[in-house]
Parts: sequence; structure tokens; C-alpha cells
Amino acid sequence: MSQSRHVPVMLQRCLDLLAPALQRPGAVVVDCTLGLGGHSEALLQQFPEARLVALDRDKEALRLSGERLAPYGERATLVHAVYDELPDVLERLGIARVQGVLFDLGVSSMQLDEADRGFAYAQDAPLDMRMDQTTGMSAAEVLNTYPPGELVRILRAYGEEKQAKRIVSAIVRERDKEPFANSARLVELIRDALPQAAKRTGGNPAKRTFQALRIEVNGELSVLERAIPAAVEALAVGGRIAVLSYHSLEDRLVKQVFAAGAANTAPPGLPVVPEQYQPRLKLLTRGAELPTEEEVAENRRAAPARLRGAERIRESIE
Repeated sequence: MSQSRHVPVMLQRCLDLLAPALQRPGAVVVDCTLGLGGHSEALLQQFPEARLVALDRDKEALRLSGERLAPYGERATLVHAVYDELPDVLERLGIARVQGVLFDLGVSSMQLDEADRGFAYAQDAPLDMRMDQTTGMSAAEVLNTYPPGELVRILRAYGEEKQAKRIVSAIVRERDKEPFANSARLVELIRDALPQAAKRTGGNPAKRTFQALRIEVNGELSVLERAIPAAVEALAVGGRIAVLSYHSLEDRLVKQVFAAGAANTAPPGLPVVPEQYQPRLKLLTRGAELPTEEEVAENRRAAPARLRGAERIRESIE
């Protein structure tokens, strides 16, 4: 296992954003995307008074990060859960409010590097892509059973793939001959289906299709749509949230939730804005912050990252 991939993206910036909320004794910080535990370990190191709750839907990630975080003993609570289950997890642990929440929405490096999970288009593997392999449909099942129109919709919406129709008609033609099982066949089919000009633009031509399948298989955007508002709701006043996104769909979703929380919702023309209409969030980043050139040079996975942060400034009044 190479050390290089343990460097979490924009780590110091995330810690700096959360720091004002995590200095006080008894602060609770939630790492909603534990992965290999890089962010979690840094949070425990940097904030010795804080208690960590960390979630992951991948049992293998929990096992590995559990070993990594063992030295912190009782300060770290690791939970097998999807991040939209955050309210239930906190309730079970008897935690009313938290001081910090961190999301790193990049697929865990471990999953991308593990050949047998079928996330990567760079090596041949079974087309699985489930982050929690105990539940749900695999990517192969999606490819082999979804109606063509639904596949086109997924590739367009989640992969922003302009050539979705071409790719899908090739998939449908091929799956009728023999169902898909492995990633190499899909990669080859996409290469053959695309016009020359489309192949010349950045990166592996299969990248957008694989992203779309991964999002569909894991229900990532619908989970995120529930998770970000739930995380904001879980913050105590003065608590802070930091979210790292890796594609425009995720970033847009985070932006909308933060913008809504930071807006004054009063009807126009009121001389004094009543408490219930005043913003509940203060934005901590101007737009989305990007990684530095140095960081991208050291860790190419950081390139698409977008970081947004917000602080809870008042309670919701119903």
C-alpha cells in the first residue's frame, strides 16, 4: 500500500476551516466519509480535545481505518452507515448537536486502486462499483437490465456525457449478444463508439460513463441531497461544515444548500427582519476554493476538487 495516496486532498485548508469550532473541550466532529481515515486522523491529532464520529458504508474501509485510528481509543467512534443516515447515528450515540462536519466526496482512493471492485477504467475488473458490497445492484446489472432511455439519462445527468446516445446504442447491441461482466469490454466499446474528435479531449474516454455508473449504483446524488441539509441541521450554533466535491453536480448541490441557508428569506419591504427569516448560515468560502497548483502537481486526484465551507450562526425557528 503506497503512502502517497494517504494524503487527503486540501487537508490543511479543511482543518483551518473547521478549527474555530473544534478548539473547545468536548467538541464533536463528524467525518461523513471516513475512507482510509486520513482526514479523521488529522482531526484527532490537531484537535486533542475533540471527539470524532466517522461514517463509511464500506466495511473494508472501516476495518483499515479502525486499525489506523486505534491509538485514539475512545475519542474515535466508527460507524457502518451511509452519510445520509447521520441524524440516526447521532441519535443512537446520544449526541444532540455537533461542532464540525466534514465531507470528502471523492471516491475513496482505496476503492479506485482495488482492482476487483470495478471502479477503475484503467484495469480490467468485474463491473461492480458498489461501495457497500453487501447491498444493491452492481454496475453490470445496471448495464445489462436498464432500458436504453434510462441509461442515456444516467450518462447525461451523472456523467455529463455528450455522446450518451451513441454509447448506449453500442451497449444495448452488445449486451444482447452477451451480458457485460468486466470493465475492459465496456472501455473498449466506448472507445469504438466515440467519434475521433471526442477521443481527443482530455483523459480516458470511458471516464464519464464510469462516473455516471458509480453515481447511479451508489445512489450518490440522492444520498447527498438528503445528507448535506441533515448535516447543516446537526450543527450547533458556531459549528462549521466543510465539503469537498469532485464534479459539478455535487458542487452545485452543496452550493444550493449553503446559499439557501445563508439567505435572508423575509418578504421584501419589512423594516426589521424577524428572527425566523434571518440567515442560519454564514458562508466561509467565496464560491468554491480550488487546490493549489503545488497540491495538484503532488496529487493528481486533487485536480477537480472544490471546497465550500459554512458556519451555523443561528438556530432554525419554525
